[in-house]
Amino acid sequence: MEQRSTQSQEVLDQLEVLIRARYPMIYCVSFEERRVRRFVENICKKRDAELIVWSRTEGFVQSDGAHGFKSVDKQNAPDRALQWIDDYARPATFLVQDFHPYLKDPGIIRKLRDLGHHLKTTRKNIVFVAPVPTIPVELSKEIVLLDVPLPGREEIGSIFDRAPKGKEDLKAETIEASLGLTEDEVENVFSKSYVRHGSIRVDEILSEKKQIVQKAGILEFIATQGAFEDVGGLENLKAWLVRRRLGFSQEARDIRLPPPKGILLVGLPGCGKSLTATCTASAWQLPLLRLDVGKVFSGLVGSSEENMRLAIKTAESVSPCILWVDEIEKGFSGMGGSGSSDGGTGSRVFGTFLTWMQEKKAPVFVLATANDISGLPPELLRKGRFDEIFFLDAPQDHERLTILDIHLKKRGWSLDVFEAAEFARLTNQFTGAEIEQSLIDARYEAFFNHIPLSMALLSRSLKKTVPLAKTMKEKIDAVRQWAAERAVAASLPVGSTPVHSERLLEV
Repeated sequence: MEQRSTQSQEVLDQLEVLIRARYPMIYCVSFEERRVRRFVENICKKRDAELIVWSRTEGFVQSDGAHGFKSVDKQNAPDRALQWIDDYARPATFLVQDFHPYLKDPGIIRKLRDLGHHLKTTRKNIVFVAPVPTIPVELSKEIVLLDVPLPGREEIGSIFDRAPKGKEDLKAETIEASLGLTEDEVENVFSKSYVRHGSIRVDEILSEKKQIVQKAGILEFIATQGAFEDVGGLENLKAWLVRRRLGFSQEARDIRLPPPKGILLVGLPGCGKSLTATCTASAWQLPLLRLDVGKVFSGLVGSSEENMRLAIKTAESVSPCILWVDEIEKGFSGMGGSGSSDGGTGSRVFGTFLTWMQEKKAPVFVLATANDISGLPPELLRKGRFDEIFFLDAPQDHERLTILDIHLKKRGWSLDVFEAAEFARLTNQFTGAEIEQSLIDARYEAFFNHIPLSMALLSRSLKKTVPLAKTMKEKIDAVRQWAAERAVAASLPVGSTPVHSERLLEV
């Protein structure tokens, strides 16, 4: 007995109701012809009606039970195929595949309108199945649109159970990673993983999702590595992310706890916003997709809105995932104003993104970063869009020491006669990026002079660096004042302990 997800079952029930109620034409949006065919075939068996499938390559074929499909008529011309359906005398459901290119023909449109009236008096229906919804306005009242969801956890679980070398202890993790793939893609990647590794592996599934993102062309699939231990400081933010990771678990779904929506990270450039994004994806074992809002906009009228919809659909198709909107203020700054000269394109694109953030059902965690929030429209910042807004300030003394230690260990370097107090004094108001660059500069001096890295060399490099917090003091002070009332500090005061901080090492 085939197991289906609740969402898939709802669509199947709705499809059965429409067929039994003699709706003449139903349009199923799906890449999965084989799966939709199976749905319709089950409905036809219940109704004791015939299932006849049409395609441009094979004409009409009919199910003959255990032996598959046999040819009924070779008629493959679209207009004559519709006439053949009209003339067919017995109760039947006609599954018409990839008919959407012909829906631009005025003659085909007229024939379908006539046919729709005829079918209402018979026990015949037409079910179109195509990967894109292409319904001309003339047929908008004649055709019912159904968006067929991708396989859910139960369906993927059935495929996993049939697959060779499926390790039961990894079943839940594998199912979560496979969400967003079609039935064929799940079967293919399970087979590929078995052939390559002798078992089903999550990294192979994520690689398959990378292909989906690359083919869409709007989002960028980011390779992730590292863990929260690679982020110096920001203990409050890291503890929050550890807790929210559980929102994607089966236990959370069982008690109907909604998955986390996302966060906005506001702060100085170089304070770890981008590093947090990559480490979160690595720790959560989710694909990381970066949305460059600049790529969404293009010169063709209407294409920007379509690009945003494609980006959203791509992110949902590989969910659960993290959608990283880097420097969101550069893409959406000023959208709330009236001085736009783009004919309203920017506002429509922004509106599409806002509506999706508010209403999205797919487990897509939006991680947005911003250096300057002064130009961001207020509707983006209100509660409900993001779960929380965090402010990343220049690291404190103990955080800067941690950052230095991380960079030294990562590169296998060591400091002679290190002076913590001197380092803390010299790096006051420094960001993590500024500390890293000063360390690299000192290491080059040591390398050039064939001497060990020393505190003296590092001090000399630090003294040459003027931190951004000083060169742009007025602007940064304004951001700090805004964050003091509207955002949560990503760092904790000295001596404070975040809730569940001991679990960071387990992530």
